[in-house]
Amino acid sequence: MERSSDDFQIRLWQSGDEEALTRIANNRQIWRNLSDRFPHPYELAHADYWIANANLESDRARHFAIILDGDIVGGVGFERLRDLHTRTAEIGYWVGEPFWGAGIATRALRAAIRINFRDYDFVRLQAGVLEWNPASCRVLEKAGYSLEGRHRKQAYQDGEICDQFLYALLRESPSSR
Repeated sequence: MERSSDDFQIRLWQSGDEEALTRIANNRQIWRNLSDRFPHPYELAHADYWIANANLESDRARHFAIILDGDIVGGVGFERLRDLHTRTAEIGYWVGEPFWGAGIATRALRAAIRINFRDYDFVRLQAGVLEWNPASCRVLEKAGYSLEGRHRKQAYQDGEICDQFLYALLRESPSSR
């Protein structure tokens, strides 16, 4: 668990989070910016499955609930890539729409960065952002990530083919500490 001085924390998903997760995650605007494995509509059965399975492979992936004032407001997590990329993690995050623009995603991402570089052997964290989500680009930049490239017509989401930006943070970066 990562905690700051106020009532903000990230912690592993746990039994009992299912209803709150369903309430906050069942939003088309959130789904539109995430990978296909994040369903829409987001139903209680999806939350049950996610919480039961999210952290089974703790050496490969860790997924955290973002908590503000005791309530679940989003999620942040990472997955270790495979093969030649085993020292790289793909990191992802989302925050419920009522909390957009409040800096919560940046705080959660920074907390996840600390955990990744403290507890794992990663030398690189990376994230992809769909071209229509400039707010997520700003979150990554505020957390110290650098834009490495634009992958033209790489992603298909919500019936559209779009570009995807690739951001990365290296262990030796000043902002990774």
